[in-house]
Parts: sequence; structure tokens; C-alpha cells
Amino acid sequence: MDRIKNILFIDIETVAASIDFQSLSPEMKAHWTNKASYFPTFTNDDASISSLYEQKAGIYAEFAKIVCISIGRFYKEGDEWKFVVKTIAQHDEELLLQEFLALVSKRQSISPIIIFCGHNIKEFDLPFICRRLLINGLEIPAALQLSGKKPWEIVHIDTLELWKFGDYKHYISLALLAHLFAIPSPKDDICGSDVARVYWHENDLHRIATYCAKDVYTVAQVFLKLKGLALDPMPPLLEV
Repeated sequence: MDRIKNILFIDIETVAASIDFQSLSPEMKAHWTNKASYFPTFTNDDASISSLYEQKAGIYAEFAKIVCISIGRFYKEGDEWKFVVKTIAQHDEELLLQEFLALVSKRQSISPIIIFCGHNIKEFDLPFICRRLLINGLEIPAALQLSGKKPWEIVHIDTLELWKFGDYKHYISLALLAHLFAIPSPKDDICGSDVARVYWHENDLHRIATYCAKDVYTVAQVFLKLKGLALDPMPPLLEV
């Protein structure tokens, strides 16, 4: 059970790098138009290209930025297990990533082995972080040096992968998985599709940070269920 203290539960929130397509540089407009042309709903007109940018740019590291990273962990205080979430939220992505690297470095000085756990992190969160680190001229930490590794060499834990049980065609959302395990939904305020609007049009980064922190705690609870661990931590301390 003590090995669970080495796991860092993680979630990120991303948005398009600009408020709209028109705000992009001419070069990035051309690159996005080319990217959008592969989408099934694409039509070669400004309205379609702009709409697809607002809908989809936030999930592509080349056209987006990270605005929030939440990291949670279990710790034991006496005989009682607790869970704490640290959330980094910044408009300046480089500053956000520098703070993330400092946090990872600090944890690595305590425990040389860092295991990240999240929902769909192997396909989304971790590759996204690595790409944005490089774009910002920052070094990828040892814990995220995944390039060239075989799937079985990657120690990080993906709750989506655990639920698949080897069925690589299957997908399930974190919200549905939480519902199946009678875990309160983290989507009680906003969901992933709302993040761009809340960021660009409501300028409410704190609201996004709170949502991200809730996602991390939900992932941790789902992980316990998937592993059959009888652990009932205190409600999380959300350092937002």
C-alpha cells in the first residue's frame, strides 16, 4: 500500500493558443487550414475553418497551450490516509511549465521513481506536456523521457488503459467511469468542452483550475476502484 505514495495523479487543461482563427499569424493560419482539411466536416471557406479552429485547436499541441496542470498524491498522517492536490494555473505557459518542472524535480528528490497516473494520459496529457516543453525551449524531465520506449517499459498508469483490459478499441470517459463506480462527477460545474469558453470569453482561470483539481481527485478514486484498494482518504486539500 505504501507504494501508492510514489504515484502522482495528473490532469491538464488546454485551450487554443489564440482566441480565434483571425488572431493567428499568416503562417499559422496556413498551417491550421491544412490541418483542418483532413477533418470530415471541413469545407474550404473561412466560416468552416474558423469554426473548426474554435472546436478543435485546443487538443493539438501545435496549435494550443496548457493553462492548468493539477497534480495530486496520497500521503499518510498517522494511521490516516489523505490526498492533496496542487494546481498550477497560468496565462503564461512557459512560467506554468517551469513551475511544473520544479515540482517534478522536488518530488524526484524525495522519491527517485515518479509514476504519473491519469485518464488517457498516455495518448493525451503526457505527450502534450512533452511537446509544449520543447516548443517553449524547456527540457523534458527524466520521468517523461518516453521517446523510443516500448509500451511495457513505460511505468505510468492510465486508468483508461486499465479499464480496457486489453481491448484497444474501447473508450470510456472519466465521467462515465466515475458514475459506474458511484463516484461524484467532477463535471458538476463545467466540462472539457467548456474550458475554452471559460478561458477566452469569461477570463476565469480559477474556475478552470478548480475543475482540473476535481478531475485529479476523481482519477485517484477511480484508480483505487480499479485496483481494488480499500483506501478511503480524507477529502482533498485543493491548493488552487
